[in-house]
Amino acid sequence: MSDPSSPTAPFATLDAAPAVVFRRGLVLTMDDAHTVLHSGDVLVVGHTIEAVGHHLEVPEGTAEIDASGGILLPGMIDTHRHMWQTALRGYGADWTLTQYFVWNYLEHGKKFRPEDCYAGNLLSAIEALDSGVTTSVDWSHGLSTIDHADAAVDALEEVPGRFVFGYGNIHSAPWEWSTSADFLSFVERRMPRTDMLGLQLAFDVTGDPEFPEKTAFEAARELGAPVTTHAGVWGATNDNGIRLMHEHGFMTEQTVYVHAATLSDDSYQRIAATGGHASVSAESEASCGQGYPSSWALRRHGIPISLSVDTSVWWSADPFAAMRATLSSDRTREHLEAHARGDTVTHIALRAEHVVEYATRGGARALGLDGVVGSLEPGKRADVVLIKNDESPAMFPIVNPYGHVVFQAQRGDVHTVLVDGRVVKYGGHLVGIDLSRARQAVEGTVEHLRRALGEQEWIAGMRPNIPESKVLDNPYTYTEYRNAPGEPAPEQTGTES
Repeated sequence: MSDPSSPTAPFATLDAAPAVVFRRGLVLTMDDAHTVLHSGDVLVVGHTIEAVGHHLEVPEGTAEIDASGGILLPGMIDTHRHMWQTALRGYGADWTLTQYFVWNYLEHGKKFRPEDCYAGNLLSAIEALDSGVTTSVDWSHGLSTIDHADAAVDALEEVPGRFVFGYGNIHSAPWEWSTSADFLSFVERRMPRTDMLGLQLAFDVTGDPEFPEKTAFEAARELGAPVTTHAGVWGATNDNGIRLMHEHGFMTEQTVYVHAATLSDDSYQRIAATGGHASVSAESEASCGQGYPSSWALRRHGIPISLSVDTSVWWSADPFAAMRATLSSDRTREHLEAHARGDTVTHIALRAEHVVEYATRGGARALGLDGVVGSLEPGKRADVVLIKNDESPAMFPIVNPYGHVVFQAQRGDVHTVLVDGRVVKYGGHLVGIDLSRARQAVEGTVEHLRRALGEQEWIAGMRPNIPESKVLDNPYTYTEYRNAPGEPAPEQTGTES
């Protein structure tokens, strides 16, 4: 049996092996019972998880990865990521949602060429794998032409990940593009609808009482494609949109409601009753104004939750940050609600274990892939992540494995990633992926957009005006604080002039 766990061992040994076994890891199976195996093994044969247990017998020639001191978990799943925007990583760090809408929808979104969608998708897809996200929904709403769509899918097909292509176009009405001959031809040409590349239709419902989006929902139904929609976004999508979807019979178990942050109890109840899923982007919701991160409200109504990172134009594409933000914002809300009632929270409702579930199994359920991925169980596809970093003082001791994943680990601790049985990251390094190609493509996009906007507009986009604010008048002064009641004033020194 070969042992390529040494950093000096050639990767070819691992790549050519008929099977791979992870040995002696702390295994978070994320099965229905949330079974945790200490010093457990996971055997992968071909595309499939063959066995999970202790001291597994393996086929001759199996490559062994030493997972001791690390945590094994299913590949994480992101149910909403605007991958095409990744070339502008961090550009809108100080935007509000309004500024994002103005920049993309009204001013500069159409300046993205097909090659720019390709560049963003390529970099985002690679970054997802590097951070342990093995399945990503590309919420691709910048597809102003079919050439843009072809370029976006070209990028996804170059990266050995699992993707769902959420086709959208913010520059055209969904009832127009979803029924066009070009779009239907594209679906037939490029969308095989496998568990490696799926299809969603990505569009929003404004709440217009005429419900013009009905045509787009009918197109999705005709294609057998689920709908993913930004719902409950302050100032953009509201309860009327949910009501219209429900009254016309377009809320299904396959529908994914992104954010769902500013909805009424009635809307949440409609989502719950029809079996829909939510995609929570807590960093996004907390920062740019869709509404308070929604997991607290979703839990109250029994709506299944998955996680997403939204867009790198603002935040990182880090699933660990997404888990942390979700847990922190949910607990903050729980405390605030209790304090408003004069109560104290003595036992937290949302646990780290639950959030790891959202990041894995929750995403699989939302995408209809629960029978395929989302847990480490025999018969499922081998999407496996090993979190291990022997050089990090934050990676030991591992006492509470779920808490460690959420609050201690980071994407730099992702040691090994398998997608469909293929090793795409090993020893902390991407395997068989040309990062320089992505860098060159993205540099071309940045250069193009900077030139197209002009230097003044380019800088202004990154530095929106800060509104004036006033610090509250303070009735206390430092000298009054120092002169407590009953104490003499300090003696003055120096001479008078």
